[in-house]
Amino acid sequence: MFDGDEIILGPLPKGITRAGEGQYQRAWNVLGHTYWAKAISETSFAFETLDPPGTGVPPHVHPTQDEHIHVLDGVFTLYLDGQWEKAGPGDTVLMPKGLPHAYYNKEQGNARALFWVSPSGRLPQLFDHLHDLTDPDEVVRVSAMHDVEFLPPGTIPGAD
Repeated sequence: MFDGDEIILGPLPKGITRAGEGQYQRAWNVLGHTYWAKAISETSFAFETLDPPGTGVPPHVHPTQDEHIHVLDGVFTLYLDGQWEKAGPGDTVLMPKGLPHAYYNKEQGNARALFWVSPSGRLPQLFDHLHDLTDPDEVVRVSAMHDVEFLPPGTIPGAD
C-alpha cells in the first residue's frame, strides 16, 4: 500500500475506490500517458489510464504477470502475440504472462482504460521510477530492472 513516497505491498484492502479517485491519490505521467492507481496489493495492481492520440506502449513482455485491459472510452490498436487487433469500449483484453504485446491510441480522441496485473510484482514501483521521464531509452532501461522487457525496435512489423 502507499505509505508516503514508498509503495509497500500487502493484502488487498477492502472498500470502494470512487469514480475520479485513486485508492492512493497517486498519479503518474509516463511518456504522455496519465495513470491513476486504483488498487495496489501483493496479488494485483489496478490503474486507470488516459491515453491521448498518438501515444502507446511499444511491444514488451511481462514474464511473471498476467495483464488485462478493460477499455472504457476510445479504441486501442493492440499487438497480441503475432497479430494486430482493435479493442473498443466494453472490450476486455487478456494478456497472459510471457505474451508479447503492445497498445497504441491511433484514433483522433483520447482513450481510457482500466488495466490490472497479477501479481503486482514491481510494476507499482516501476511507475514511480518512470514518472516524468522523457527519454524512451531510459524508460526501457528502468523497465528491465522491474521485470518489464521491451522488445528491440524493428522486431514487430508495424510497431515502429
